[in-house]
Order: sequence, then C-alpha cells, then structure tokens
Amino acid sequence: MTLQDLTRLVSLGEGPHLEFKRKVPQPERIAKEIIAFANTRGGRLLLGIDDDGSIHGVRDAEEEEYALRVSLENHCHPIVPVETERVAISRKRDVIVVVVRESSEKPHFVVGNGRASRTAYVRLEDMSIEASREKVRLMRAETRPRDVTFTFGDHELMLMRYLESYGRITVEQFANLAHISRRRASQTLVLMTRARVLALHAHPKQDYFTLARARAV
Repeated sequence: MTLQDLTRLVSLGEGPHLEFKRKVPQPERIAKEIIAFANTRGGRLLLGIDDDGSIHGVRDAEEEEYALRVSLENHCHPIVPVETERVAISRKRDVIVVVVRESSEKPHFVVGNGRASRTAYVRLEDMSIEASREKVRLMRAETRPRDVTFTFGDHELMLMRYLESYGRITVEQFANLAHISRRRASQTLVLMTRARVLALHAHPKQDYFTLARARAV
C-alpha cells in the first residue's frame, strides 16, 4: 500500500470494516477489535491514526507489531491470524495496516489472563459490540452447517403474525408473547434463523429478529 492509498483509505473514516488506533492499546482492547472483525466480515485496523483521521504513525513499528502479536496470542481464543503491512509516512514513522479476514473458525472470544471468562464481539457500523448468546450460537452453526427443519406450531405461528404486524421482536418479547422461558424463546428464534425464515440484527442494546425477507426496521 502506498501513502496515497493510505490517505485515501483514511479519508473514508471508521466504519464496519475500518478502525483507527493511535497505537496498540491495552491487550484485551486490541483483541476485542480484531475479534470483532474476524467474527463479522473482516476489516482493517490502522495503527498510527487518530480517531479524527489524523495520520501520525508510530515510532517503533517493530515494537507495536510485537505488542499486537502478544495481545492476540494471550487474549484471543481461538487465535485470530492477521496480516500486517507498514506504510512509511516519514523517515521515522510508519502506519501499520492490520488486515483481518472473516474467520472460518468463529466464534472467537476475548479471554482474560486467567481464562476464567470469555466474551465474543462483532462489528456493528464503527463499533465493536458484545455478541449476544443468539449470535454466538448462529456463528457456531455457520462453521458446522447442516440441514435445519422445524414444525410450525402455535408459538411459531404467533411469532409470524406478530412480525407481520410489528416488524421486529427480541428474545424477551417473544418469551412474554408466547408465555415460554427465555431459553426456549432463544432456541426457537435461533432455529428459525438457521432455517432462513428469520434474520438476526445486532444492536448495541439488544439484538432483534425480523422476517428474513424484510429489511431491518
């Protein structure tokens, strides 16, 4: 990538496939950004760029790449492979372009040093947000595809009528509507999404589902 290419890329601003960082942040934070790309559609992380798009570069690209590698090794499970490229912006400064491909091993999780807890993230517009339990189940299903069948019972028919009228529904709303447990509501929605009857939409506060043929509302 040339400096001209970099400048053009930065001018697009942060978005679903592009994130700026002045330098490698705290290990779990950089792991979160990389994992969100890997769990979604992939993207590029630019090290040496401010949030406002100012191009400053980093002084020691080798040290930044080492910090990135250690962060991913210690805080990503499974590990996310990345590609890096340096773009010189002056004699002493470089911007590091970190390329993350959509993973065939998702979901990936951020893990702590003790590995007692782990959290998956996905990319939504210019944010990396925590993945819902339903999204994690769907990611797992993507990597182990198989035919899905289900029966349209009373709950499913009630759900379809609700969506025809109101457009969207959350797990909690469906559980209350059908008078079933949240777990059963989640399982039904995930199954119908895997069957491509429904579509899941990530949201910073709470994911929701729509009919697969409908646009997000």
